[in-house]
Amino acid sequence: MKQEDLIQLLEQIAPPEIADDFDNGRIGLILDLLYTKNRNIQKIAVTLDVTDAVLQKAANFGADLLICHHTPLFHPIMVIPEDLAKRLKIAFDNNISIYAMHTNYDNAEGGINTVLADMFGLKKTFMTDFGIIGTVDPIETETFVKTVSEKLNAPLLYAGDKTIRKVMICGGSCLNRHALSIAKANGVDAFLSSELKHSDVLRERGDMTIIDAGHYATENPGMRVLAQRLKTEIGDKVVILFIDDNPELKSI
Repeated sequence: MKQEDLIQLLEQIAPPEIADDFDNGRIGLILDLLYTKNRNIQKIAVTLDVTDAVLQKAANFGADLLICHHTPLFHPIMVIPEDLAKRLKIAFDNNISIYAMHTNYDNAEGGINTVLADMFGLKKTFMTDFGIIGTVDPIETETFVKTVSEKLNAPLLYAGDKTIRKVMICGGSCLNRHALSIAKANGVDAFLSSELKHSDVLRERGDMTIIDAGHYATENPGMRVLAQRLKTEIGDKVVILFIDDNPELKSI
């Protein structure tokens, strides 16, 4: 498949212009080793984070392009540290370009947040500045939390004990004061995301159930679905590999 055609497809799936403002310049080919729009792409790897292990698996697979959610070059740099140099060397040595789909894929229909909403059966959904809100059939907190943990295959933390009818979901680190205030303003019974601070719970929770399921667990399903979608749409033209590499702490 030609590079130009693939990038056009990726931009249809998640248009760069719907990304949040802070992602300006961080979407698309952030490492371009494809050299020419006419280069033929034969193998694509898809992942959440560009770790050393992911790049090595992509190299062993023979990937021409690695599609990620989190760019490895988020902050402008004047000096390349050793760990980043080693990581990028794997990409350079194996001619692997990197294409980032971050908040544009969060916000896209069929993206990170839509996938989560579908997983938990949200109905009458609508997007907000932080994720997606929808309704569920009445369910007690304990039952809902167990369902979340099972479907995400992840341990989690939660606070709350009420019947849940309206849910807000945001993949990644959305359990902050601003997002919690949006959830409260929309009468949400439960808010599922990650990276909750104790001080924000005290200030903003109210009687809302808050579920912290981890950054990786709440975003990885969307990237897995992206790989499946690409297999469906272009699988006859390229070989696609999804790479699962969870860097988060394990619990016992």
